Amino acid sequence: MNPVTDDDLLARCRAEPEALGEVYERHAASVHRYLSRRVGAAAADDLLGDVFLAALGVRHRVRPHASGSALPWLYGIAGNTVRAHHRRRQGGSPIAAEPAELVDWDAVDARLDAQSRDGDLKLALAALTPAERELLLLVAWEGLSPAEAGAALEINPVAARSRLHRARTRAQAALDALSAADR
Repeated sequence: MNPVTDDDLLARCRAEPEALGEVYERHAASVHRYLSRRVGAAAADDLLGDVFLAALGVRHRVRPHASGSALPWLYGIAGNTVRAHHRRRQGGSPIAAEPAELVDWDAVDARLDAQSRDGDLKLALAALTPAERELLLLVAWEGLSPAEAGAALEINPVAARSRLHRARTRAQAALDALSAADR
């Protein structure tokens, strides 16, 4: 018996909206973690439903990803949901907000196991553009490949790899500068 793939479910959900329920069962925990890292657990609980409600509304436009996973598509919707949440909460663009306000730094510390350098990590991530930071976090936190992260951000795989390389280089340079200053 062949297991039903995400691609199969996404194709089915175009005509059968209830197929999105299986996508929810498979990926709600990952999407919730994505949201929690960006808006906190309480807001993530509320926004998770918004993500899947939006997915239901745009299910006719979904295109399969080469990975066969629905996560790049869902993370793209979740990113839009987070930006809308910040606009409502702050009355402006999330890009204008300080990076510390957009990122759950406790999750960064726990994930990277780098509590002794948490200030340095915050500064290194703050040195990145919002687009670089989001791509780096999709790869580092969410475990997406650069191509999947690119799909979530609606950029091609080559641009995603290039942006990721640039983000890693800039973050490392910021960490190196901070280490040199500590000596």
